[in-house]
Amino acid sequence: MAKILLVDDDTELTALLTDILELEGFEVIEANNGEQGLAKVDDSVDLILLDVMMPVMNGTEMLRRLREKHVTPVLMLTAKGEEIDRVLGLELGADDYLPKPFSDRELLARMRAILRRTQAATQTNKSSPDCLRYQDIEIYPGRQEVLCHGQPIEMTGTELALLSYFIQHPGQIIAKNELSLEVLGKRLAPFDRAIDMHVSNLRKKLPERDDGKTWIKTLRGKGYLLVEDA
Repeated sequence: MAKILLVDDDTELTALLTDILELEGFEVIEANNGEQGLAKVDDSVDLILLDVMMPVMNGTEMLRRLREKHVTPVLMLTAKGEEIDRVLGLELGADDYLPKPFSDRELLARMRAILRRTQAATQTNKSSPDCLRYQDIEIYPGRQEVLCHGQPIEMTGTELALLSYFIQHPGQIIAKNELSLEVLGKRLAPFDRAIDMHVSNLRKKLPERDDGKTWIKTLRGKGYLLVEDA
């Protein structure tokens, strides 16, 4: 049973969502602003549903502070049409976003997609230390760890899943829709920039290659490619 932290100042919506999620078998704890939300985050929380517009401390600031210490998956709940909130949330390390108003079915689908990625990583055979290796990058999915030149790189579960997918397909052009389906568990919608932002975050976190090449190349109109050695 996954434990969900629901952070939203709309008490009626929070009560409704709590009832829905508990009927689906989730354990739910609530907070009405980012300050309360941060106080309730611990290692037992499997996923955070985080509203953007809240008093005391908004969702963006909570996410910023959260990522200083935790890689707990976050699904941002954003107002319809607020593109800037979605982009900023993804830049700060949100795993995905869902515009309001949303259907119960869509919310549950997005949540389960994120939880599947997390659970798949933790269930990886931990007796195999070299799970994934590419050049100077080592990925240990079982303990959610990425090393480059032996140094740890802090990544969210979604960033780790995205990097793992690239490493399993080196030198191959991977369409954005394929990445969205395989990594985010959803079809790529028009104007959806989630994959672009996650790739951008990966580029920022990966150190410079010894050969000076970029790790991930953008092929306009086609997708992305993990660059191989010459």
